[in-house]
Amino acid sequence: MLIRLEIADALATATLQRAPVNAIDEAWIARLEEVIGAAREARVLVIRSGEKAFSAGADLALMRARFDSAEGRDQMVALARAMQRAFARLEAAPFASIAEIGGAAMGGGLELALACDLRIASLEATLGLPEARLGLLPGAGGTQRLTRLAGEATAKRLILGAEAVDGAEALRLGLVHWAVPREQLPDRAAQLAKDLAALPAASLAACKRCIAAAHGDEGYALELQATGELLASAQTQARVRAFLERRR
Repeated sequence: MLIRLEIADALATATLQRAPVNAIDEAWIARLEEVIGAAREARVLVIRSGEKAFSAGADLALMRARFDSAEGRDQMVALARAMQRAFARLEAAPFASIAEIGGAAMGGGLELALACDLRIASLEATLGLPEARLGLLPGAGGTQRLTRLAGEATAKRLILGAEAVDGAEALRLGLVHWAVPREQLPDRAAQLAKDLAALPAASLAACKRCIAAAHGDEGYALELQATGELLASAQTQARVRAFLERRR
């Protein structure tokens, strides 16, 4: 199994396990699509690795076998398109997603992490989009998401310079939300996932929709619409009543 999925109540955990570095090919992306679909009823999906690396990105051996022919190059473009589609589906999913980055997240591996809602890395992890060093570019959403998340200056530094950074620098640059010592990473990620899984699914999904709409003009109207829907929710009403009772 390229990606193992475990679901316990509201929490889903996807463990990347294509040895040795979780290189991405068509079968791997197809399995990721299955995982995203199977996790839709969860409130939180944690994506972690069972290997030393989080993911080294696209399978370079596959690329080498294909780039000599027009047909092979078209197949690699199709793979990048499939990665874009899967990562966009993950980003738009109603559940909250967490990338637990304990090792190298390079190229497509970092692009996967950037599509997650939250990222927690070990201080010792290595993160980068080194495609320019190979005469390529980060074509699975990397140029777009990194620019939106960390700004054009940081995107140009890391992408044009093919620079890799450790977890501490990734935190400083805004690539990740938290960076902790490697030995603390599993527990910190688990606690974060547990805290999020305790929140109402409808609220998480609505918050994600409104945040995604912040880049356009419709975000304010969407906030009002979602607020009305949540106010009518029995779970929201129960939580407000419980909060007021505790204050008494």
